[in-house]
Amino acid sequence: MQNIESQCVQNRYDKGYILYTKPFMEETNADVQALQLKVQLMNVAANRSQQDYEALFHFFAPKILAFGKQRLATQGLAMDLVQETMTTVWTKAHLFNADKGAVTTWIFTIMRNRCFDMLRKVQHNKEDTISDDIWPLFDTADHTEPDDHMFTNKLMKYVNDLPILQQQVVRGIYLQELSQQELATKLNVPLGTVKSRLRLGLVKLRSILEKQHD
Repeated sequence: MQNIESQCVQNRYDKGYILYTKPFMEETNADVQALQLKVQLMNVAANRSQQDYEALFHFFAPKILAFGKQRLATQGLAMDLVQETMTTVWTKAHLFNADKGAVTTWIFTIMRNRCFDMLRKVQHNKEDTISDDIWPLFDTADHTEPDDHMFTNKLMKYVNDLPILQQQVVRGIYLQELSQQELATKLNVPLGTVKSRLRLGLVKLRSILEKQHD
């Protein structure tokens, strides 16, 4: 009976010890990992250590790839994000300051900045594609032959049907041939507002033209 009680007490002690030590062990492991990452990055910065860079790449690449797939929606762009982020880590490792934060914070900040740049580039390319679709129509409208007069009137009617703010921007860019910055100054609005109104206007124009040609 005494042995059974002693065993129960020991079991409770062991369970309590495990519960108490587990968070401590996890915290210790995290500290060891953070120190290891710092040493590896500092070796890359000071000695251009390929071995330490490969270790960093192996650690961060899967995390960056997962983030890229979620934010960029395609495997190709996600892989580009990995390459751009880790290339920046290699070239700018000397800029890391351990007093200002952990290695993970520094590299994930680079990752987010590169991701933002890529998203902005993708959006810019979409706007360029829309502009490329619409521009020849305006070019035709500026140099119409008599037979094209009816088409020109239709195109101008479509522009006139746009909301007034979008109409101002489309006319300013394509008919007055102002740059986006010049138009922003003229309208006294931020450049981003001009870009947004232009994109919305061109999307609506393209939609109208596609319906007319169906």
